[in-house]
Amino acid sequence: MRRRRHDRLRRADAGVFGRRRHRLSAKQIDGLAALVVDVLDADPFSSHLFVFCNRSRDKLKLLFWHNNGFWLWYRRLERERFWWPNGHEPAPVMLSVRELSWLLEGLNPKRVQAHKRAQFELL
Repeated sequence: MRRRRHDRLRRADAGVFGRRRHRLSAKQIDGLAALVVDVLDADPFSSHLFVFCNRSRDKLKLLFWHNNGFWLWYRRLERERFWWPNGHEPAPVMLSVRELSWLLEGLNPKRVQAHKRAQFELL
């Protein structure tokens, strides 16, 4: 079965989570890229979107390499908290694009039950 390029992008892993115990307030691109290498044992120049959460779970930073530079997104909640793994997982948590969207909407992506994606082949 041949897949189109955009199908591969949609199926790609969207996030690799770091540990919650890091102080993110002072960390910018270089510090987060160092966390990707040192803590997650991953390549910050890969096609992954790396997501980090602060200790109180009200702030997220997303790091992404695109062509010739990093993108850094920052999200702060005023009254709520993000779902975040408890830190006992031995490996980083991988999320799909759909699950990342749920996380950013305040849902626990590991508990949400969505419809399965329908896939068809042309004859």
